[in-house]
Amino acid sequence: MKTTLTAQSLSDTRAALKEANTAFNHRYPGESARRQPIHSVYGGAHLFKAETATKLAEVALRSWEEHAPDARTLARVLGLEEEGPLAETVHARVVSKLRREAVENYRIDFEDGYGHRPDAEEDGHAVAAAEEMARGLERGSLAPFTGIRIKSFSDELFPRAVRTLDLFLSSLVEKTGGRLPPHFVVTLPKVTLREQVAALDSVLSGLETGLGLERGGVKVELMVETPQSLFDPEGRLALPRLVAAAQGRCTGAHFGAYDYTAACGITAAHQHLFHPSCDFARHVMQVSLAGTGVHLSDGATTAMPVGPHKAPKGGALTPAQQEENRAAVHRAWRLHADNVRQALTNGFYQGWDLHPAQVPVRYAAVYAFFLEGLDAASRRLKAFMDKAAQATRLGDVFDDAATGQGLINFFLRGIACGALTEDEARAAGLTLEELRTRSFLEILQGRRGS
Repeated sequence: MKTTLTAQSLSDTRAALKEANTAFNHRYPGESARRQPIHSVYGGAHLFKAETATKLAEVALRSWEEHAPDARTLARVLGLEEEGPLAETVHARVVSKLRREAVENYRIDFEDGYGHRPDAEEDGHAVAAAEEMARGLERGSLAPFTGIRIKSFSDELFPRAVRTLDLFLSSLVEKTGGRLPPHFVVTLPKVTLREQVAALDSVLSGLETGLGLERGGVKVELMVETPQSLFDPEGRLALPRLVAAAQGRCTGAHFGAYDYTAACGITAAHQHLFHPSCDFARHVMQVSLAGTGVHLSDGATTAMPVGPHKAPKGGALTPAQQEENRAAVHRAWRLHADNVRQALTNGFYQGWDLHPAQVPVRYAAVYAFFLEGLDAASRRLKAFMDKAAQATRLGDVFDDAATGQGLINFFLRGIACGALTEDEARAAGLTLEELRTRSFLEILQGRRGS
């Protein structure tokens, strides 16, 4: 058959395309295989102790046992069916999680949760917090993910932020003999310029060199709290440039809904996660960072699950006061659960918790989300796998690869957060070896080759 083009005539085109595809694949490697915690719990640096995560877990469990003592109560709070296995399963798995690993991610806060203090006082808290983290690392009492949030890199706060970071890391490394906790990160708030991120990378590089740490080993998270962190002055997407300025350090982008809505001129009465401006910001974050492997996190629910009444010293609450407390906690839980479910529906699998009593209902909302979708996802995935086993010549299976990968991701995320078990994934037709590949196409190719 006659053709016009030759391999030689296409060589330059092929080479340019190969270079562009390689650069694209490097920039967009796909969803990261790193575990993503489902929350970040913030606490003032002046309060941090080695046992903080353990104590928060105790408070979370007490709140759960007091205000959601059984599956029926939980079902009423979350709007689940009171009869049936779903509420029972969710309740049991939340209890297990709270006893095993209630706090997944803790951030020692030197910013909004700490405030502005005299330099000598912040110096002391930076060193003390580092010493407590070192003690927690030795005792194994830290959350699996941990780190600090420094102040912003505005002209006014840059010297203070850098000094705190220097004191903290220098003291921590001295106490641990050069070790950092697993998944340690530095959170940079109120980012407006790529130069701020580049400055953080430069500061961390200097600290790593001076402290004998691995170059690039200290990771960072960027807070999206301003319109300028989404778009630059020319109207271009800013987030990809911010992430690039971190020189491979950036592992996450966290949405700060209340600073963002305030910067947009929205009054306090209407600053909440359901505001349309927050939806817009989250969508821009997704479009900007899809396929990069950078994890996204939603903002916080500010309604605290705390009752209005406290028992007097040596006394007890009346039954009416107990009921008012329970009603207040349930209202706050319901709002928090609604915010978590909206985030999950929109593809945000992490968010902030500001109070330990918020932690149980986050797990409950996440577990209910995955368990409600389990049967349908299992049937669809099994149908995909059966179809793949039968179709050895036809290419139609690969037309649905994106949907198949979405189903695989459902099980991967569900297992990672404790909502689903490996047995439930196997019931969908997957082996553990296949699940570990994390790739629908690899699973198909493996089955076709067997």
